[in-house]
Amino acid sequence: MSTLLRKPNSVEASSGVKIVHEVSSENSSLIYVGMKVVDLAPGSNFSEKLEKVECCIVALTGKINVTDHTETFENIGMRESVFEKKPTDSVYISNDRSFEVKAVTDARIILCYSPSEKQLPTRLIKAEDNSIEHRGKYNNKRLVHNILPDSDPSANCLLVVEVFTESGNWSSYPPHKHDQDNLPNESFLEETYYHEMNPNSGFVFQRVYSDDRSLDETMAVENGDVVLVPKGYHPVAVPDGYESYYLNIMAGPKRIWKFHNEPAHEWILERK
Repeated sequence: MSTLLRKPNSVEASSGVKIVHEVSSENSSLIYVGMKVVDLAPGSNFSEKLEKVECCIVALTGKINVTDHTETFENIGMRESVFEKKPTDSVYISNDRSFEVKAVTDARIILCYSPSEKQLPTRLIKAEDNSIEHRGKYNNKRLVHNILPDSDPSANCLLVVEVFTESGNWSSYPPHKHDQDNLPNESFLEETYYHEMNPNSGFVFQRVYSDDRSLDETMAVENGDVVLVPKGYHPVAVPDGYESYYLNIMAGPKRIWKFHNEPAHEWILERK
């Protein structure tokens, strides 16, 4: 049984609200990263009081209203499926605040958490604020939406990004890691992957492994699964006929993304 693969397990939290995934320091080995995947029926509400954690609320699909009881953002969310491949809206809420999410339509949200001490302003991260990148070449191409990159100073610890990978391609590849606090060469960042596939009957393979192989798991990941990456390399392979989407949450002691490629495979980047 994998210690890193989490299957969806919908738990009814209140009327119209289902917790599909919950990852925290209490039920995992992660210290810096927490997350929830929440499904909301139209008109339902999800509320939470944050203590010494910050939260990025990603409107994965559907329309929602979000308030921190000082600022309110209405009808946010840009898509019915992640495979529309367009950015969506998110809201950043700092530590020691409360928030409420109300569903306008059927909606799925992802709540991204990390420890935080310094309170920052609540912020709507509009879809058009997401920077868009095309990374890789050959069978290593993917489309990236940066929701909270390390170049954005509006969070204390959190990094949040969406990645789309085409049929038959590899992602998070060549294998790289960020598990050493060794700046400027490498930063220590824990990570989670929330996965979807199109069509949703598909799967991808993800391997998470360390240099000394004390951690080495290869998983068949299905639609809606979550993979934890406490350390190590973490490439993803997408079978022919299926498209891959994943949302990454990263956090660590310093809010910077500096990764180290596995030397055995770094030569792939030099191909002409």
